[in-house]
Amino acid sequence: MKIGIIGAGNIGGNLTRRLAALGHEVSVANSRGPQTLTALAEETGAKPVTAAEAAKGAQVVVVTVPLKAVPDLPAGFLDGAAEGVAVIDTGNYYPQQRDGRIAAIEDGLPESRWTEQQIGHPVIKAFNGTYAQDILDRARPQGAADRLVLPVAGDDPAAKRTVRDLIDALGFDTVDSGGLDDSWRQQPGTPVYGNRGDADAVVKALAEASPERPAEFRA
Repeated sequence: MKIGIIGAGNIGGNLTRRLAALGHEVSVANSRGPQTLTALAEETGAKPVTAAEAAKGAQVVVVTVPLKAVPDLPAGFLDGAAEGVAVIDTGNYYPQQRDGRIAAIEDGLPESRWTEQQIGHPVIKAFNGTYAQDILDRARPQGAADRLVLPVAGDDPAAKRTVRDLIDALGFDTVDSGGLDDSWRQQPGTPVYGNRGDADAVVKALAEASPERPAEFRA
């Protein structure tokens, strides 16, 4: 599968490593340019590209940049993607720590719905509450008792299926956490954020989430 990854930080870098190791054709971009990705490219075999090029021909695109940087992504960067491309949003809103105030999110719009509006394409929310190191260290075969479970939210059933299958291939189970309007249940400060429990624990954590954003995650 052809996969484009925009953002080469902790999550983006480790997804590049794992997905390339699984044999996918991975292109990776960051905000500083492909010349800064030489080491990652040499390590993984992924192709360093610009953000405008990352989605070209891709069946899956991972957007894993700070929320404050989402509006700065190149206009039309998804135009050259494969038909039916699944776009994964791993982002989180950290107003005090990084992103500054985003009024629509403060007013209750789910983070990934905001991202979707900025990029003009439906997204699937996944990996946002996953420890980056777990992507490297905690992969397990199907049926393993200690296999991690990731919540996945989104409105497009086909794209969601693609993402859940990809996560399964990476060595993790998933639960369907609903549509994107329900994706606030896995935002920072909710019980499922960073949760390493089994499927029952993840489902319970999603159900116990409150739409009231904790003070530390409000501007």
